Amino acid sequence: MQIQINSDHHITGSPELAGRVQALVRDTLDRYSDRITRVEVHLNDLNSVKGGSKDKRCLMEARFAGLGPVAVNHEAENLTLAIEGAMEKLERAIEHKLGKATATATGKRSAKA
Repeated sequence: MQIQINSDHHITGSPELAGRVQALVRDTLDRYSDRITRVEVHLNDLNSVKGGSKDKRCLMEARFAGLGPVAVNHEAENLTLAIEGAMEKLERAIEHKLGKATATATGKRSAKA
């Protein structure tokens, strides 16, 4: 599983930040590493130098072998919260997508009332 980290010109992409993000992604998604080919992480400062609440955004996209990608984003007051929020959302989205793919492959139907 490749992990690619991108940031806009208002976010300083330090090796420490990259290491933290890579460790979080690997630790969280390790059980899916045989199905995920790449995870892209995009970090943005929405208001640049102006500041403001919830002006940091983390967009994460997971790409799979044989399935379409899953993308989520989270906005927060700081990068740490934005990254952690996006990671939680991505984990849930992957569980949902892979659950649907498994159900489709095995011929199971979801019970909808």
